[in-house]
Amino acid sequence: MTMGFDNSYARLPDRFFARVPPMQAPQPALIRVNEALCADLGIDPQWLAGEEGLRMLAGQSIAPGSEPIATAYAGHQFGNFVPQLGDGRAILLGEVIGAQGQRRDVQLKGGGRTPFSRGGDGRAALGPVLREYLVSEAMAAMGIPTTRALAALTTGEPVYRETALPGAVLARVASSHIRVGTFQYFAARRDVDGLRILADHVIARHYPDAADAPRPYRALLDRVIAGQADLIARWMLVGFIHGVMNTDNMSVACETIDYGPCAFMDSYDPATVFSSIDHAGRYAYGNQPGIGLWNLTRFAETLLPLLDADEAKAIADAEEALSFYAPRFLDTQLRGFRAKLGLGQEREGDAEFLTGLLDAMTANQVDFTLFFRCLADAIEPGQGDEPVRELFVDPLAADELLARWRDRSASEQGPAAERRDAMRRVNPAFIPRNHRVEEMIRAAVDKGDFAPFERLLHIVSHPFEDQPENQAYAAPPLEHERVLATFCGT
Repeated sequence: MTMGFDNSYARLPDRFFARVPPMQAPQPALIRVNEALCADLGIDPQWLAGEEGLRMLAGQSIAPGSEPIATAYAGHQFGNFVPQLGDGRAILLGEVIGAQGQRRDVQLKGGGRTPFSRGGDGRAALGPVLREYLVSEAMAAMGIPTTRALAALTTGEPVYRETALPGAVLARVASSHIRVGTFQYFAARRDVDGLRILADHVIARHYPDAADAPRPYRALLDRVIAGQADLIARWMLVGFIHGVMNTDNMSVACETIDYGPCAFMDSYDPATVFSSIDHAGRYAYGNQPGIGLWNLTRFAETLLPLLDADEAKAIADAEEALSFYAPRFLDTQLRGFRAKLGLGQEREGDAEFLTGLLDAMTANQVDFTLFFRCLADAIEPGQGDEPVRELFVDPLAADELLARWRDRSASEQGPAAERRDAMRRVNPAFIPRNHRVEEMIRAAVDKGDFAPFERLLHIVSHPFEDQPENQAYAAPPLEHERVLATFCGT
C-alpha cells in the first residue's frame, strides 16, 4: 500500500515553486508515527512505519503520485521585507485527501537544500523537530487550528549549528502551506496574473463559499481576517506565544504554522518574550493581536489589484475589511475568557472585569494555566480557595479577585458542578511546559533517550484530563528550571 497523492499546487504555473527531490537520509531511524492522524488521512500507519514508508520519509524513494516541490514565497521578517524566501529546508511531497474528503499537504521539514535555501544546508536538527511535533500535537489536542505532525525520524548524520547535532526530519501535515508571504512574492514582482491564480486557488481550496460571493476577492480577504482574529485569540487563551509572527509564518488557511522559538507562558505577563532572536519584544505575548493586524494589512495590500481597478477604491475597500479585525478578535477573546471563568452569560462590564483580573495576575506573578484550572475547583467557597491563594504573591489579592468573580457569577444558571465541569473542558491542566520540553530535548539529543518525549507527548495529548500520576508535569518550573529563551530550528 502507498499514499495516494493528488497535487493541486503542483499543477499551478512553474513560477510558483521549484521541483526538487528531498535529500536522502543515509541511516534513517523512525522516532514515531502519528497513528491517529494516519487514520484521519486514510494512511496505513503500519505501511508508513514500515520499510517503504520509511524510505519515502527519508527521501530515499518517491512514492507513486508524489511530485516533490519547494514553494516560493516572500515575507516581512521582524518588519523587514525580503522579496524572496521560499521553502529553504522543506519539501512538499504532495497532497492527500483524507477520510472526510479534506485535502492536506504532506511536507518534509528538514528535507534538504532547495533553490530557496539562501546558503543554508536545508536540514533540521533533532531538538526543533521534537519541539514542533510535541507543541503542534498539544495545540491540536486543545482544539486550536494547527499544522500536525505525521511522523518524525532521525537521519543518521549530524547537522552543524553552534555544534554538531543529530539530524532529523519532521513529516508535517497542513491544510496548505500557503502564506501571506506567498501573496507578497507575486505582489513584489507586480505579477497580477500570478496573484489572481493564487487567490483563485486559495478560494477553491479553503473558502469555496467565497467563489459565489458578489466580490470573491473581498470575500477571501474577509475570511482570512476573521480566521486569523479567531486563531490568535484562541492560542492566546492558552498562553501560547508564537515567537516569530513574520508574514511568511502566517497561513492563509488560518492554522498555526512554523513552530520555531514558540513557548507557553508560566506566570502571566503580557510582555513575555521567549524567542532568543526577538530582542525588541516585537512578538511578545501581548503584542500578538497587533502584529496579526499588521500582517493582515500586508495581505490586504497584495490584493489591491484584485479588489478594484481604481486604487483609491481598492484601498478604501481593504481598510473597511481590516476594520473588522479588532472587534472580531476582542469578541472571540472575551467569549473565550468567559468560558474559562465559567460565565455563560454576557454582562456589561465584562471587559473591565477581565482587565482587572489580568492586571492582578501580572502584579502577583500568577501562573496562567494553573490559575484557571484551580479556579474551577473554587466555584463554591471552601477548600478550593487555598490552591488559588497559593498562586498569588499577595493572598489578599486572590481573596479580592475571588470575591469579585463570585459576585459576577452569582446570576449564572445551572448547578455549580456543571459549571465546574464546563470550565475543566476549556482550561487545560497540562501544557508543554518549557522546562519539560527542554528536558525532553536534552534526553533525546544527549542520550538518544526518547522515553521523555513519548511520556510528555502522551500527557499533552490529553490536556483536559487530571492524570494524577503526572501531576508533576502540571507544575510550573522552579527558579533553577526556568527557560528564558527558545531558539528557532534553522
